[in-house]
Amino acid sequence: MVNEHCQGTSGNEVLMGLRDGIPIALGYLAVAFSIGIIASKAGLTAPLGFLSSFFTRASAGEYGTYTLVAVNAAYVEVVAMCLVVNLRYMLMSAALSQRIKPGTSLFHRILMACCITDEVFGISMVHREYCPPSYTYAAALISTLFWASGCAIGIIAGSLLPQPMVTALSMSLYGMFLAIIIPPARHDRNVLYALIASFVLSGLCAIAPVVGQWSSGMRTVVLTIVISAVAAWLKPIKTENDGEA
Repeated sequence: MVNEHCQGTSGNEVLMGLRDGIPIALGYLAVAFSIGIIASKAGLTAPLGFLSSFFTRASAGEYGTYTLVAVNAAYVEVVAMCLVVNLRYMLMSAALSQRIKPGTSLFHRILMACCITDEVFGISMVHREYCPPSYTYAAALISTLFWASGCAIGIIAGSLLPQPMVTALSMSLYGMFLAIIIPPARHDRNVLYALIASFVLSGLCAIAPVVGQWSSGMRTVVLTIVISAVAAWLKPIKTENDGEA
């Protein structure tokens, strides 16, 4: 049973969600600005970028999407890119479902899953015994508004600033990706090997006779699936239960 303090009221949960979502929102604003620079190169307007980011909220997914849009890629490539890059959210949704109070309607469960980002998932998972929908909605709302606004501001800046400065600002997104992958690669050799394999195979596939004719988006999707599947098969992550067995 959940005690009265842990249950809280809907109004209090909304305020807590907004409070916990503000630090996430501030971080999103800076990252989304770089996404906006990429989107401006793809020809998106500020309102369109705002709507796109509001309903997507995925840095890697949006980067891949806008990059493919810039080269007039097929719709199937864009969809495949988004599915592969954002596949982790299916696992996060399954994990969060265990922290939702029994009896919560299917509508709220689906809507909470749609609100998930890495950061919103993190604070929702550690929020008391059960995570109420109002808390996740509030945290997702404030962070999403800042994310979408950052993208729109980046698009506006991309259309106003000189081209050399736009090119320099677009490189900041690659710096963010490096900051994500380097720390785990330093502590886990398997991650390092997978990164090296991705760099090498990506370069080789770009000049290969048959695969080289594929679009960059299709090569990225195929390599992501193949490398992650091989890594999971060769070096699976063992849980405590597996070790006991």
